[in-house]
Amino acid sequence: MSKRIAAVIISISMLFFSATARAVGEDEQAGIYTAAQAAALYCADTGEFLYVKNPDEKLPMASTTKIMTSLLALEQAEVDDKVVVFQKSMTAEGSSMGLKYGDKLRLSDLAAGMMTVSGNDAANAAAIGISGSFEEFARLMNQRAKALGLDNTNFVTPSGLDDEEHYSSAGDMAKLMEAAMENDDFRSLVKEKSVQVDFIYPEDKSVSYQSHNKLLKLYEYCTGGKTGYTSEAGRCLVTSAERDGKHLIAVTLHSSDDWNDHIRMYDYGFSQLERVHYDDTVFSGVIPAVGGVVDNITVGGCSSFDSIVKKGESDKVVRTVELPHFVYAPIRQGDTVGRIVYTLDGKVIAVNDIIAEDDCPYFEKSFSLWESIGRFFGFG
Repeated sequence: MSKRIAAVIISISMLFFSATARAVGEDEQAGIYTAAQAAALYCADTGEFLYVKNPDEKLPMASTTKIMTSLLALEQAEVDDKVVVFQKSMTAEGSSMGLKYGDKLRLSDLAAGMMTVSGNDAANAAAIGISGSFEEFARLMNQRAKALGLDNTNFVTPSGLDDEEHYSSAGDMAKLMEAAMENDDFRSLVKEKSVQVDFIYPEDKSVSYQSHNKLLKLYEYCTGGKTGYTSEAGRCLVTSAERDGKHLIAVTLHSSDDWNDHIRMYDYGFSQLERVHYDDTVFSGVIPAVGGVVDNITVGGCSSFDSIVKKGESDKVVRTVELPHFVYAPIRQGDTVGRIVYTLDGKVIAVNDIIAEDDCPYFEKSFSLWESIGRFFGFG
């Protein structure tokens, strides 16, 4: 080997080592390392990402797709938890909740089958049961994605099976999970390690489905999530966790170590946040009342509350009292007359009402006959 060739090889090796070290170093500076192609750690309390890795890259997301499918199914079930009859057109390859032709179960039960054992058959049944076709249901999914601002997402299948036009991003999946966790039925479903489904038909059929989300057992603060895998997408995972009133969402796409990735991200995220207590009940003031039996009313803050901020930022929170110069009667005790606004770097992080602590009825004046006539003609 000539010295020139050896020098080239050494130079390439050094460049590779430098790039690798730089990538790992960036993760180390954040306090974590993830094996995923794309990842995101999102704080639902502040609306901020605490850690990202290729957050906008469009990638296949496999069965984490079913977060959207289940959310739409559960929302429909709130209006009409219709009974769906499993048909040949609903069959699917891959993971299944074991549905057979003629089985009857409700939309809410199909959501259970999706979010536990990742039933592709359940996803197909829900899609056709709601919209009549996969194409129409995909339109519904994309309509919701647009409403949520998921700009790097496009849905084609309800199950998440691979399709060139079926993709999302780590950042978008975090926002989708945030929206889903705001649904009471979804939140109650995904926190369970197992769910019992009683079929409508066969009447005696009852199955206990065990959740594929192992993080419910591996991490004590996990409150739910959805797994996914295809050969193209690799291992995908979207989860949520809560600790000391702090709510986080973690996403990894195409990761070889997703369970540990999420634990590392959560441990990092919770360490970066603090809960701050604000007591507005101590606030008190007086403002003039116009047209009332009294000239002034006493007002005060109505409650205390906690807010989540990044560590070290609590001193930067600005508290602004917003009160009118006066109020018009009538005012009743408990009426909202103003507010206390908390901002951090110009962003509103909390709002608390200021309420009246007194009643202030109209001042009803009695007029003489001549005063009444004068007022009638506009002279009083």
